[in-house]
Amino acid sequence: MSEKLRMPAYLILLLLLNIISSSLGCAANLKQQSGISRLGYSIQVGAFSDVKNAERLTTKLQSKGIEAFYFRKDNGVYVVRFGDYRGRDAAKKGAEKLIAEKMIGSYFIASPDAVFSKPQKIDLSQKPVVSTTSAIQRKSTSSSDMGGVAARTAERFIGIPYRWGGDNVVEGMDCSGFVRAVYNLCGISIPRTSAEQFRTGEMVAREDLKDGDLVFFGSSSDKINHVGIYVGNGRFVHAPRRGDEIKASAIEDNYFSGRFVGAKRYF
Repeated sequence: MSEKLRMPAYLILLLLLNIISSSLGCAANLKQQSGISRLGYSIQVGAFSDVKNAERLTTKLQSKGIEAFYFRKDNGVYVVRFGDYRGRDAAKKGAEKLIAEKMIGSYFIASPDAVFSKPQKIDLSQKPVVSTTSAIQRKSTSSSDMGGVAARTAERFIGIPYRWGGDNVVEGMDCSGFVRAVYNLCGISIPRTSAEQFRTGEMVAREDLKDGDLVFFGSSSDKINHVGIYVGNGRFVHAPRRGDEIKASAIEDNYFSGRFVGAKRYF
């Protein structure tokens, strides 16, 4: 190589630094655009024996732009949870502000590493009244276990009449709101709508489905209109339509089999 064509060492170094910087920037953007992240601290309120009271509080909070959801604890009472705060102090300040505004009463701060313990598999041939597992607890769970935790958490909702956000939320948000609530309880934040959820995560073949995978239905990959959580044995748990009870259905049912679009894995 002639001297005229030889690139100075410092220019080579600058070029390499630019390439590395650009690569890191792309990786950061991809991570940011994935729509999946660890959940921060949350606020939990209420202890309702009647699910309608939990629903009313959820709707009240959502009317103020707070993304809240409710679920049933092991003792049968319903509680409401919301928030994604960076620290415990931030969550406490958020809760105290809502108390001052008379939106909530007493509260509990839920740690981001507080997930449901590995529950016993529920017999989906019978409608469970209350799960027999232990309460939410602080637990170190590997990503390989989290799919099972998500599936068992979804089964806890079976039989609950679910209404995501009341009348001010567009039709079709119930199913995606339900799976988002389940994942939130497992410490994972995923996108809000079923279409957005389908654009994230790792694609999974139908024959390779595992507990906790999301299964999507619609007329095409561009027209997703329903989503549920796979819980094994060809079945998934979902919110069928607004105001209906959470239930388990078979993917091979005629209605769902013909509308199955794909599945995604997030753990």
